[in-house]
Order: sequence, then structure tokens, then C-alpha cells
Amino acid sequence: MSLPARKLATIADLLAVPEAQRFHEIIDGELAPKAMPSPKHGGAQASLAGIVFRPYNRRPGGRWPGGWWFATEVEVQLEEHEVYRPDVAGWRRERLPELPDKTPIVVRPDWVCEVLSVSNTRNDLVKKMRTYHRCKVPHHWIVDPMNEVLTVHRWMDDGYLNVLTAERGERVRAEPFDAITWSVGALFGDDPDEDEQ
Repeated sequence: MSLPARKLATIADLLAVPEAQRFHEIIDGELAPKAMPSPKHGGAQASLAGIVFRPYNRRPGGRWPGGWWFATEVEVQLEEHEVYRPDVAGWRRERLPELPDKTPIVVRPDWVCEVLSVSNTRNDLVKKMRTYHRCKVPHHWIVDPMNEVLTVHRWMDDGYLNVLTAERGERVRAEPFDAITWSVGALFGDDPDEDEQ
């Protein structure tokens, strides 16, 4: 006797959760609550958003490179049964002229960053990373506040290529935002350098 087929969650199931309680994702067809961020997680997420926002979240031209939109914790539908809330996501303005008003965003991000928590590490490093690759997200970052490490991946046909691994105390140019140099320690509580960027 065979078991009945598992019902895969869709965006309708996610949107059925009251908005005030909808801190969820759909991962491999399962409606899963997202881990509540620790102070270190939240600090790293806010710091990273600040690092890329000023020089890139603008129209191209002028003193800063520009050309991007950024959002934190927004629902992004990558496939019918894969709806994530990346810690920080970015879209090139040439592909997404305006940030949408409605959720979920259905345009694939050009860059995502996941900040690891003890309870979400497997989802971020295995399940979600596989989907990001399958959906051809060009740039994928992992910030690990427990070990104070940044890992930068570039999409390739056969998997993500690790192009940079850096730790607190190092300064980096991390693609796709390699027009600026910044201190990895700024993600983990260090003061940014006055001449940063």
C-alpha cells in the first residue's frame, strides 16, 4: 500500500498565515517558521545592509556605483514551492526598474545573503543554496556570525564557486560589490573605518 502524496505548500498557504505572524518560508514544499534572529545575527544583517546600501542603492552614475535595489526579509518566490525570506537581497535596476509593492517578489534576485543561525544552518547551506543555484541567482553570500566569517559564491553551471572566504580582521572587495573595500569585522561589531568605501 502506497502512502498518499505529500501536499506541497504554495504561496496561498504562506499568505494564509496572518501577516503579523508570517515570519515563515516555504522550503522544499514545507511551510517552515524562520529562525528568530539572535542579536549577533541581527547586527550582522543590519551592518551588511548598511555597507552595500549607501554606495549601491541608487541610480548609476555620480560618486558611487549605484545600480541596485536592496530589501531585507522580503518574501521572494523562486519556484512554486520555494518562497524564501533572504536576510538581504539585491536586484540590479536594469532587471527590476522599481521595487514592487506586492509580496512576494517574483523576479529572481541578482544577489542574496543569508546570515546563519544555529537553528537555520542546514536550510541555508543545503536546501536554500540548492534552490538559489537551480534558479540561477548569480551571487550568493553566507555570513556566519558564530565563526565571524564571510563566504562569497558565484554561480557556475555545475554549482556555486567559492570566490572569497574572509574573516574578522580582513578587508575585502566582494563581488558583485567589488567597487568598494570594507572591513569584514564591521559585520561583527567592529567600527567601520572612517575611509571605508
